[in-house]
Amino acid sequence: MKQEEGKKDQKMQPMKSVDAGSHAFFEAQQKVYPRSINGFFMRWRWALVFFTQFVFYVVPWIQWGDRQMVLFDIGARRFYLFGMVLYPQDVIYLAALLIICALALFLFTAVAGRLWCGFSCPQTVYTEIFMWIEQKVEGDRSARIRLDNSNWTFEKIWKKSFKQFLWIAVSLWTGFTFVGFFVPIRDLGLEIVQLQGDWQIFWVLFYGFATYGNAGYLREQVCKYMCPYARFQSAMLDRDSLIVSYDPARGEQRGPRRKGVDYKSQGLGDCIDCKLCVQVCPVGIDIRNGFQYECIGCGLCIDACDSIMDNMQYPRGLIRFTTQNGVEQGWAKSKILRKVLRPRVLIYTVVLIGLSIATVVSMSLRQPLKVDVIRDRASLARIVGGGKLENTYRLQIMNATETPQKYHVRVHGLEGIELVEGNVVVVPATDTVGLPVRVQIPYGSASSGSHPIIFDVDAESEKGMVSERSVFLVPR
Repeated sequence: MKQEEGKKDQKMQPMKSVDAGSHAFFEAQQKVYPRSINGFFMRWRWALVFFTQFVFYVVPWIQWGDRQMVLFDIGARRFYLFGMVLYPQDVIYLAALLIICALALFLFTAVAGRLWCGFSCPQTVYTEIFMWIEQKVEGDRSARIRLDNSNWTFEKIWKKSFKQFLWIAVSLWTGFTFVGFFVPIRDLGLEIVQLQGDWQIFWVLFYGFATYGNAGYLREQVCKYMCPYARFQSAMLDRDSLIVSYDPARGEQRGPRRKGVDYKSQGLGDCIDCKLCVQVCPVGIDIRNGFQYECIGCGLCIDACDSIMDNMQYPRGLIRFTTQNGVEQGWAKSKILRKVLRPRVLIYTVVLIGLSIATVVSMSLRQPLKVDVIRDRASLARIVGGGKLENTYRLQIMNATETPQKYHVRVHGLEGIELVEGNVVVVPATDTVGLPVRVQIPYGSASSGSHPIIFDVDAESEKGMVSERSVFLVPR
């Protein structure tokens, strides 16, 4: 009974809090000091850091003719993407892109867990950049710990200040570049230098501050507590998904030993309990405790463990990318890969490829001309000279190319139907022109009521034609 009461009292003890004198029901968060490591996965992480940041920082400065190659000009309601100009009417492509991204997320998560988080997520990329700056200024892991625990000296002040200066510079440049995707970046730079454009300056500072706070201080807290992906990934993972796993059957019992000693006779496994896998983890977890939602799948613990296995002359793979079923049942790599390519994954792949091809084909066949026909409701129909019955319309003709275009307008659908005027119109580049047109038919050639007609609009210098339907009203 006393043992049960003791356990009960132990369970009811409050968790540790930041303030030892308070009664807050949360545990103090310990700062994570990731240790640098070299290896296969670390090289891949840095390769993707360079690739993503090259795209992010360089693309806004590339010109396509007389304008920015990639520009989402919200003010002008135009999206420039290489040689294409997209308008709000092209929202179907945005919807298709979002669906493709969602399917890709489902596919990659079902195959290999949080690969996006570990290698390409902006939070991961900028945290890696900020930690690299921190390491170059303050030193390696042990040096950073000593510096943080030491009293304020001249060395600590200048190192901390210089680090903050570099962090702020990277953050502001990141915010400036991000806004440069929505405002012509050259104009944006001139406006900021001249202290013009209040909302542009606000968003540069806002995104700069977000980068500074998330990558400099929040770091793994964003991945563990703020990002929803970590929470709902369990709905997309199963026991045949590749994840970073520790092999307890091979590693336990843990314990230190001398190199070259027959450790198995002492009941020890391959894990020497060096805790290097914990020290390199950017989110500060111990992968040996089993699958945890906080794991971002970066693979740095694999690099660390493999380096120790090499030093100890043990086989690699104590920590590796494998599946839960593969670890528990001791499957070979070939069987694990066969299980990874299961029907669920194949269905995701087929749907994703099909939708991607359909989107690309649709965009390549997209007509750079949009036409809307608005019937004049003020005058339904009228009889004019020459025994003609007339309806009036307004054609909204949008030129989605970046050169002026001359368009020819025709109408058909009723016997003797013709355009009185407005059969040719010139529309400036990336502009819209409202064209009033008068359509006539011989009086008495059609019965009373509503009759469908078709307007054909084609460019003089471009291939393709757009047809829009409308109605011609014949009064009783």
